[in-house]
Amino acid sequence: MPGRLQEIFQDRTVLFDGAMGTMLYARGVFINRCYDELNLSQPELVRSIHDEYLQYGAEIIETNTFGANRFRLTRYGLQDQVAAINQAGVRVARQAVEQLKDKQAGTAWVAGSVGPLGIHLEPLGKTSLDEARAAFAEQIRALAAGGPGVGADFIVIETMPALNEAEQAILAAREAAPDLPVFALVTVDEEAHCLDGASAEVAAARLTAWGADAIGVNCSTGPATVLTAIECMASESSLPLVVMPNAGMPRAVDGRNIYLCSPEYMASFARKFLKAGAQFIGGCCGTTPNHIRAMKSAMRAVDAQKTAPTHTSRTPIVTETPPAPIAERSRLGRLVHEGKFVTMVEIVPPKGIDCSKELAGASLLAGLGIDVINVPDSPRASARMSAQSLCIQIQQKVGIETILHYTCRDRNVLSIQSDLLGAASIGLKNILCLTGDPPKLGNYPDATAVFDVDAIGLVNIVNRLNHGLDIGGNPIGASTGFTIACAANPGVPDIDNEVRRFAYKVEAGAEYAITQPVFDLRVLEAFLKRIEGFRIPVIAGIWPLTSLRNAEFMKNDLRVSVPDAVMLRMQAAQTPEAARAEGIRIAQEMLEAARAMVQGVQVSAPFGRYASAADVLASVLRSEKEPVEGASIARI
Repeated sequence: MPGRLQEIFQDRTVLFDGAMGTMLYARGVFINRCYDELNLSQPELVRSIHDEYLQYGAEIIETNTFGANRFRLTRYGLQDQVAAINQAGVRVARQAVEQLKDKQAGTAWVAGSVGPLGIHLEPLGKTSLDEARAAFAEQIRALAAGGPGVGADFIVIETMPALNEAEQAILAAREAAPDLPVFALVTVDEEAHCLDGASAEVAAARLTAWGADAIGVNCSTGPATVLTAIECMASESSLPLVVMPNAGMPRAVDGRNIYLCSPEYMASFARKFLKAGAQFIGGCCGTTPNHIRAMKSAMRAVDAQKTAPTHTSRTPIVTETPPAPIAERSRLGRLVHEGKFVTMVEIVPPKGIDCSKELAGASLLAGLGIDVINVPDSPRASARMSAQSLCIQIQQKVGIETILHYTCRDRNVLSIQSDLLGAASIGLKNILCLTGDPPKLGNYPDATAVFDVDAIGLVNIVNRLNHGLDIGGNPIGASTGFTIACAANPGVPDIDNEVRRFAYKVEAGAEYAITQPVFDLRVLEAFLKRIEGFRIPVIAGIWPLTSLRNAEFMKNDLRVSVPDAVMLRMQAAQTPEAARAEGIRIAQEMLEAARAMVQGVQVSAPFGRYASAADVLASVLRSEKEPVEGASIARI
């Protein structure tokens, strides 16, 4: 670690503050104002936000100077006030820090915030690199004015969209404030690349070579993408890593951009950032003091685990109720634990209140020996009877166990907790944790999505409830006792991201997985090989195709890997009846080919054809060892 930061922080983790613009907007400052100028006209307002972040646990607060460079200030006619605005920003932040010291509540530091210039540099724009460096130097010189204890303690160059601009900012900092440590942060897209196309690995190597004291990622599309980027950076640089993501992607609500990631969700990623090697953690757009407080708690918990003694003579206070072994939680849990080959069939809830057809289908399947009924949660964002209602009716009226699909699309973290507590209380014991299809895919595309958490966060929540703890870590009494399943898609185009997310789900507490429909044995084999290091029981999804159009929908709309050989077989079917029969044969062959690799199968019943699902499973229901006559792996 560079000596300057090592001298100050040693190796301990440090918490930055959160968003300034989000807080100013929430306090009534319109977005057409120059937020940086508020350092002069409304310093107490800015100061109050600094105070709140410090009270909630931040150790480094950034000055309200993100856009206080000559080019951005020109838009407001303030280009001649660069020095005044930046020095006022430091002064206001310094007052907040000094008040903290006066109260003997701890020590904090002031970081001078330096954002991008807001213009294109050569060769894309007319501004030269020398002009860019001069503008950065002008701002940084003002931030550092007065020396130690008066000017900024550090310089944070952040949200850099392109590496050539980041280079000029770092060089300017070395010129204008050679004695101050420099944090250099880029922003990345959904593929964890800088906005100029450079990979996170390349960014790490170059920021290091240009002389930054710490490097990292801020802003971007949310914590998940930032985590991917920081993991890549860790492999290319030994510098301290800095992580300050947005609170997810902004969503338009009543004309406002709202960031919907909850404090608990950001806290869960704080733990992941620490595990990935980050030393400095904070938040960007959408993060509030509540987010920072939750992240502080998460960081303290991780630090406590690192420093906790291995032996103690004191009896620990038990605040959780661990769940029973999976074999004792449900019949499905026992089958999974014993390594039995599990058979499931998916029954989609009706669009109305009459579920007699679904109950009759469940009764048929139960009579044939199917182990579990899977009930989706408004698939494709359609408006249907609640999955929870159909699950409990199937269990009570048919007597077969169900798996409740549960998505994050429609619920905030409070609703998630309430639903799951209610599900456990009425006897639902198996949960499949899903992010959920966005509303734009369904019949109400303008409906508002929630997505407080994604499937990874949901697994975390269910796992906590299983340990008798609510979302805030408070005891709730008995364990909910769910078996926890997650989803996997072996045929997704970005398989690296899918495997990475699968690993996070397993780490969060997933106990078995159910895949999307599989039509290509090679895709399944490759996926299973990729997850060998964190393998949990895998249930393969099987879909009996009903027509060529159905196959085209799976391949093109749902992005499922469907081999050309399968497409040709469906194309060759001359009648609807022949197509359905061929689809069943393909599904039977896939099942037999995959049987030795997985711990069970989930068979879908397209258009409510439950007899077709039973036909696919006929060989398994007769005997786990007897192959289907004529099955051929080569034909798949």
